[in-house]
Amino acid sequence: MSSGRLRKAISRAKASPTFDQVSKGQPSLFSDGNVTDRVTFLLTNQTTGLFSRQLMTAPTTKVRILEAAQGIMLEKSFHSVGLNEILASVKVPKGSFYHYFASKEQFGAELLRHYVDQNSERMRTILLGTDLDALQRLVAYVDGAAAMMLEGCCKQVCLVAKLAAEVSTFSESMREVLAQGSRDSRDIFERVVREGQASGCIRKDLAPAVAAGIVQDLCQGAMHRAHIERSAAALRGAAQFLREYLAA
Repeated sequence: MSSGRLRKAISRAKASPTFDQVSKGQPSLFSDGNVTDRVTFLLTNQTTGLFSRQLMTAPTTKVRILEAAQGIMLEKSFHSVGLNEILASVKVPKGSFYHYFASKEQFGAELLRHYVDQNSERMRTILLGTDLDALQRLVAYVDGAAAMMLEGCCKQVCLVAKLAAEVSTFSESMREVLAQGSRDSRDIFERVVREGQASGCIRKDLAPAVAAGIVQDLCQGAMHRAHIERSAAALRGAAQFLREYLAA
């Protein structure tokens, strides 16, 4: 990408309306607001664990424990949450916990794997399972994340982002789950980029693997900033930047 085009993309992203403004009646980044609504629905339901309940009418005790812990740890942290608090929320005795998990660290790895699997399924549904062109799908994904952050008052809604820095330094098993999840997400982004290049909506001068990494890093950085600043403006700008950067 030329430096001139990069500067133009950054300038356009900074000048774009924030999602907070959109919520007050400004036009959406997408002309079809239903697209963002559908993406937000998928993001919200899977993030809160409701998606798995839609697939399983009677979730197992193990799944109930994992999903209860997911919600609690989003509010707190891995180390600050005790087993009693998690088990009390789903009315499960302590003995049942140790039937499924040998230790809290193994439980943490299983928790992250459960979340990462849901996240990969969500990404495939949004990014690989619609009739929008590839570029629209990528922008819709970020736009939907902005809507989800706004609905949650810009609190942290991603368990990976919440726990990554905390657990990666003390648990190799948990770090490996996070690393594999990161690779899986990047692979999905790369598939979308390749598809967009083949159809002509995404620039062909970009290396797909490199572009996928940029998309992933941009999304994660924008989510982090949105949480810190309590504003979805960063995600809004990220969506606009992706449109400028990737467009053929």
